[in-house]
Amino acid sequence: MSERAAPFHCPYCGDEDLRPGEQGHGAWECAGCNRAFQLKFLGLLTSGLTRGTTAEGEAT
Repeated sequence: MSERAAPFHCPYCGDEDLRPGEQGHGAWECAGCNRAFQLKFLGLLTSGLTRGTTAEGEAT
């Protein structure tokens, strides 16, 4: 797995002219709309698990 996964387009304007930001890991800058944003990996989803249930299928 690479250290930095690059986004394909800006989430605000859709432009593809993105560069790594100076704010640290996951930070990107868009030359199209002059915005900076940060991406963060939150984790993997469990297949079949829906919001409000536990892994055992019990409601929370």
